Amino acid sequence: MKAIQVVGERLCWTDVGEPFGEPGPGHVRIANRASAVNRADLVQREGNYPPPPGASDILGLECAGVVEAVGDGVARVDVGDHVCALLAGGGYAETVVVPAGQILKVPRGLSFVEAASLPEVFATAYLNLYMEAGLRFAQTALLHAGGSGVGTAAIQLCREFGNPCYVTAGSTSKVNRCIELGATAGCDRHSESFRDRVREWTQGEGVDVILDPVGGAYLSENLRCLKIEGRLVVIGLMGGARAELPLGAVMVKRLRVVGSTLRSRTIAQKALVMDALKERVWPRIEAGAIRPVIDTVLPMDQAEEAHRLIAGNDTFGKVVLEVP
Repeated sequence: MKAIQVVGERLCWTDVGEPFGEPGPGHVRIANRASAVNRADLVQREGNYPPPPGASDILGLECAGVVEAVGDGVARVDVGDHVCALLAGGGYAETVVVPAGQILKVPRGLSFVEAASLPEVFATAYLNLYMEAGLRFAQTALLHAGGSGVGTAAIQLCREFGNPCYVTAGSTSKVNRCIELGATAGCDRHSESFRDRVREWTQGEGVDVILDPVGGAYLSENLRCLKIEGRLVVIGLMGGARAELPLGAVMVKRLRVVGSTLRSRTIAQKALVMDALKERVWPRIEAGAIRPVIDTVLPMDQAEEAHRLIAGNDTFGKVVLEVP
């Protein structure tokens, strides 16, 4: 089997041993056709985000392909089905083994490349907006990094579920593309204060929920942007892991600050998220209301270039790697 390995400072598509054998109970083996790049892959590559115990140490948190074999007790999919999957690791490889609860059939009309761009970002966006933060109809959201994979997924979910959303992004062109995708308004984080813009957009009320991959650098301003009983969900630490928490503001406004990761959750917890996507999101994808947003498609042996694109912050949506 071939997979991407970190060799020195490079990513190399190389032989790693025999393909996986028969999947164990509750597991499925997939002949992989495509995987997508997530910023977490870059952090793992640096040695700062190890996989959970028992997970593959190969990079890659999502994939799409064809079911090759199913273990005992699996009724969710059959051999030959076209599927996509949420992974704890292993997506940058020719073969993947994954718990059945983390698999969904590819939405009708989508290619493997398109399907591979869905699981991680839509699971992350749905989990944190609607399960962790409890975003309800007509409530508002502020989405940082609106042009990212999670951001473009979250914009579409908000649009479809009746939640006006505002975004920050790294350029005016990205902001405009976010608005085309369904955001109500947005600001360029390099030239504008998002706190001032939120005050303007909401007539001083603030938003109900903030989805934030930045962390420490945004904490204080985020809390000022929330209305009473607002919820801040921190899903990344691109702006640092430490900041002072103004407890007075948290208490007076009855705010909730939630730290959230997807990768380390249990199989059962991930299955709940995937079931929610199947029920609420997949029909909208098949109807064309929600679509994959893909910036670049590269062959798997160009994973190094894919990581360079993500690190450069110039992409809009996903970068996908096709397995030869």
